[in-house]
Amino acid sequence: MESWNDPRLTKQMAFLVEADKLKNVLRRTLLTDGSRRENSAEHSWHIGLLALTLHEYAAEPKPDLGHAIRLLLVHDLVEIDAGDTFAYDEQGYSDKEEREKAAARRIFGLLPDDQTDSYLALWREFEEGRTPEALFANAVDRLHPLLNNFATEGYSWKQNGVLRSQVRARMQPIRDAAPKLAAFVDELLQRAVDRGFLADRPQPEGG
Repeated sequence: MESWNDPRLTKQMAFLVEADKLKNVLRRTLLTDGSRRENSAEHSWHIGLLALTLHEYAAEPKPDLGHAIRLLLVHDLVEIDAGDTFAYDEQGYSDKEEREKAAARRIFGLLPDDQTDSYLALWREFEEGRTPEALFANAVDRLHPLLNNFATEGYSWKQNGVLRSQVRARMQPIRDAAPKLAAFVDELLQRAVDRGFLADRPQPEGG
């Protein structure tokens, strides 16, 4: 990145240019029209929109919406280095934390020191999932791929042999942070099973 007279601005611009690389990180889910795989930057935008739209369903105490959106904007940036780890990939999760911590240090380290500390704190808050804002952010992060998979007739579920019990377990943050959405999730999962988008039990070999 070209150097400017202001060192702080130079660092910020370098970070913003680096962040553009998130658009190259492909996820397993398709766009809802089924035309291609979505990228992580598209996912980050969409979960921010989910938070804005569904905030009324968040449990009490209501999370601060602006702070929740900041968490959502920041948390996937580590995938520039670490890649997107598929939710049901047990082997990928074995070193996910280590990969993402290293990525967070490098990517947020491009910023001025005060912003490095701030962004790292946001990223850690999301990962720890303890504050009302982090709980809500995690909930909409889990809801988004559920909606995409239902819209694409279970594309990534079918591709990876995912079962309803696995998806339901992934939805626990929604039950914790937005209980009113839990009934919607369970109904959507039942519809997915009924329509053959999602298996209720392992499929027999060769069938």
